[in-house]
Amino acid sequence: MPAGCILVVDDEERQREIYRDILEGEGYEAATAPSGEAALNLLAGRRFDLVITDLNLTGMSGVQLLGEILSADPTVAVVLITGYPSIQSAIEATKRGVYQYLEKPVDRDRLLEVVGSVFEHLAALKQNILGDSPATKAMVRMILKVAPTQHTVLILGESGTGKELVAREIHRHSPRSGAPFLAVNCAALTETLLESELFGHEKGAFTDAHQQKKGLFERAHHSTLFLDEIGDTSLALQAKILRALQEREIMRVGGTEAIKVDVRIIAATNRNLERLLKEGKFREDLYYRLKVIPIPCPPLRERRGDVEPLARHFLGRSEPAAGRRVEDISPAAIEALRAYDWPGNIRQLEWAIERAIVLGESNRVELRDLPPEILQPAAVASARPAAASPAPAAGLQPIIAEESWEAHEKAKIVEALDRTNWNITRAAQLLGMTFRTLQYRIEKYGLKRA
Repeated sequence: MPAGCILVVDDEERQREIYRDILEGEGYEAATAPSGEAALNLLAGRRFDLVITDLNLTGMSGVQLLGEILSADPTVAVVLITGYPSIQSAIEATKRGVYQYLEKPVDRDRLLEVVGSVFEHLAALKQNILGDSPATKAMVRMILKVAPTQHTVLILGESGTGKELVAREIHRHSPRSGAPFLAVNCAALTETLLESELFGHEKGAFTDAHQQKKGLFERAHHSTLFLDEIGDTSLALQAKILRALQEREIMRVGGTEAIKVDVRIIAATNRNLERLLKEGKFREDLYYRLKVIPIPCPPLRERRGDVEPLARHFLGRSEPAAGRRVEDISPAAIEALRAYDWPGNIRQLEWAIERAIVLGESNRVELRDLPPEILQPAAVASARPAAASPAPAAGLQPIIAEESWEAHEKAKIVEALDRTNWNITRAAQLLGMTFRTLQYRIEKYGLKRA
């Protein structure tokens, strides 16, 4: 099979043939078009992973073609080639989402390097961010677009939608990927602890400051710092974060000297920051400084086409239940999973599959193995094909959900804590949470060791 499908657009026939020969010689499938209009006709009839286009085409320009392509399918990578580069054209192309900008004459090795980079990034992203819905494709395209830059990114989405995964993928595909990715959940710490965690402190700065400590901004020098749930920070702390972003310097708690830092910030929140602005709970200047590039992380109910591949991924990742292997999910169970609204999003889906594996009795996940809230009459009814009304699966009785998503999450946390004898580090690993996130939820639910 070809390594990938590429469309080459150039109004010079000889140049088109040179590019095609180079690409096909490396195993890529390549097609050519003499104009932007011809390229759009080809794109309407088949799928291409990458478009390589000259900037100065006869008729529609390369930048205009770029805009048309990404409006139709934001996951297509576009590389622009020009013999007359200019700052203005580069800025315009970057705004519209170009993947790379190359100057003529294009060296063969440089062309293949860029093309290889595109497919390497696409393969890695598809492996880690599962799903084929339009919303997921758009998110993948945005990751590819912003990762090579130094811009601040704001990831917006409900809890459990995978915001930290998106942040990690941006870092992994960035020039800073050789350095450790650092993260903090701003909602999991008190204001005083969070300030010390972010900016560090000097010895004697407060009662328990027995020695100097470097904060995350210092430790993330030349790397990426992920500020999760930034909407939960205080106004005073927001002012200090803003200064770090604008001035690229911080001051430790109790310190007197400014420290220069080179940190890329990726922030995320599940809260409505515009509403917080109106309520006076979030700084307007910080909001616009963070929202240089916003990336929406859609809830699972808005990308139902991703439910099945995610469910099968979690099925394959879970350890087989004692004495049997669970290798499949029944069509009825898949339809019920698709029909459910998933208030806890991807995290809730993962736990639902884990529960079904533990409690099921066959070598596949059946409808009756799913959690009660998914088996509500409305959900089960909507999961059935309109043309048929099959009888309930053996042993299945209509169940009304008595537990909310929060109650379900609380139960899973208690179970993990009991299994690990209240070792929070190990419990967090079992739950797929960070240590601080689990601490925050323990406090939120008022959990105490019996």
